[in-house]
Amino acid sequence: MELRHYIIFFAATLLLQLFIFIFNRTLSWLLAAILTSKTRKILFVSNYLIANSIILLTIFRVFPLFRFSAFLLAFLLFSAFISIGCLLCHYLLKSFIPLSKLHTALRFGYPIALLSLLGLSVYNAYTPVVIHYQITLDKSIKPIRLGVASDLHLGTLFGSRQLDKLAELMQQQNVDIILMPGDIMDDNTHAYVAENMRPHLAKLRAPLGVYATLGNHDFFGHQQAIKQELEQAGIEVLFDQSKVINHEFVLVGRNDDLLKTRPSAEQLLQNVNTELPVILLDHRPTEIEKHAKLPIDIQVSGHAHKGQIFPANIITHLLYPLDYGYERIGNGHFFVTSGYGFWGIPMRLGSQSEIFIIDVN
Repeated sequence: MELRHYIIFFAATLLLQLFIFIFNRTLSWLLAAILTSKTRKILFVSNYLIANSIILLTIFRVFPLFRFSAFLLAFLLFSAFISIGCLLCHYLLKSFIPLSKLHTALRFGYPIALLSLLGLSVYNAYTPVVIHYQITLDKSIKPIRLGVASDLHLGTLFGSRQLDKLAELMQQQNVDIILMPGDIMDDNTHAYVAENMRPHLAKLRAPLGVYATLGNHDFFGHQQAIKQELEQAGIEVLFDQSKVINHEFVLVGRNDDLLKTRPSAEQLLQNVNTELPVILLDHRPTEIEKHAKLPIDIQVSGHAHKGQIFPANIITHLLYPLDYGYERIGNGHFFVTSGYGFWGIPMRLGSQSEIFIIDVN
C-alpha cells in the first residue's frame, strides 16, 4: 500500500474509537436512569472490544464480516451525527427550555432522528436520480445522447427490480447509447445467476448499443464468467479494445488496473483514428490528468461512489483528481458518476443512486 493508504487506515481507526466513545456517552445519557456505575463500565468496555474485534477480524480476513462491519461503521457514524445534533440543541435551547423538559424531548427525539437518518440512507441507495450534462466537442459529431450507469454491483441486495428501473430510465431519456464503466457485478455471478437477472439486464437497449468495461469488483477471479454473462445479455464488453460506432466516433474500453497486464490508454489509442471523437470507458478515475494530455474527448468513470456515505467523500476527493461530477481538462471532458448501485450495504448519505445523461454536440 502507498503511504496515503496507511495514513487513511490510521485516521479511520482513530475515528472508530471516537465514534465508539460518542456512542458510549450517548448510551450513558439515554440510560442514565437505569445504569449503575459498574454496568456503565462493563457496557463501555464491551462496546469497545466488540466493535474493534469485528472490524479487525474483517480487515485481516480472519473471520470476514464485510457487510456487518460496514453497517456497524455506518450505524456508529449516524449515531455520532445525531448525538452531536442533540448536544447542539442542548446548548442552543437550554436558556429557553427547562433542562428536564429539554432532555426528555431530546431523549425521545434521538431514536426517531437516528431511524430517520438510516431510512434516508436506504432511500438514497434505492431511489435513482437522473443527472444531465451538456457538452460541445471541438471535433465534428452528430448530436448524441449518452446514458452512463456505473457500479451496479449486482448481487443479493441489488438485482432484477433495479435493472428494470434502469432500463425504464434509459428508455425515458431516449439515449442513443448506454455506457457502463465497470463494477457491473458484485465480485461474482452467483447471485446474478441464482436470481435469473439476465432477462432483466437484457432489457437495456439503445439504438447504438450497450457497452461495458470491467471494474475492480469484476476482476476478483470471475472476470470471464462476468464477461460471458454480460455478452449473453446483449452487452458488448470492450476488453482493452476499441470500436468505431457508425463511422462517427470511437469507443475505447479499458480494463481496471487490477489486471496488471492492461495496456495504457496511450497504447490503446495507437490504432485508433483520433480525428474522430474518442470516448474512453475507464473504471477508476486515477489517470485523468494523464488522459487529459491524450486525444481523448470524453472519459466516463465510476468507482469512487462519491464516498457513498459522508464524510467518506472527503477521502475520495483526496485520492482522485476528480472523484465526482464533471470537469473539462484541456480538450477533454471527464465524468465520474457515483454509481447506480452501491457497495457493501444499501446505504448512501451525501450521495444518491444515479445515472448520467450526457448530451454531446
